[in-house]
Amino acid sequence: MEQPSDSRACVIGHITVRDPDKWAEYRRQVPATLSDWGGELVFRGRKISVMSGEHAHAETVVLQFPDARSLHGWFQSPAYQALIPLRQQAADVVLVGYES
Repeated sequence: MEQPSDSRACVIGHITVRDPDKWAEYRRQVPATLSDWGGELVFRGRKISVMSGEHAHAETVVLQFPDARSLHGWFQSPAYQALIPLRQQAADVVLVGYES
């Protein structure tokens, strides 16, 4: 795992939903896991076109955090870790962390 720094950080999730009901349950629970880490939902949307290259997933989400430490803290937190089994049942998800 990369070393956290003090730059602003984002998680971008690429998503293919397999079970809409479980996905809706997961999405309802995630916001409560963000607040302790200063995280916020920036964008959630469905793909309308691929303009260059290939992209298999239909949905994308962007979460923003004050810094990389907060991003990693959120992901490793017991509150978020508890949701991972539900996420895995609901969808194929690729989560990538970025810092600016």
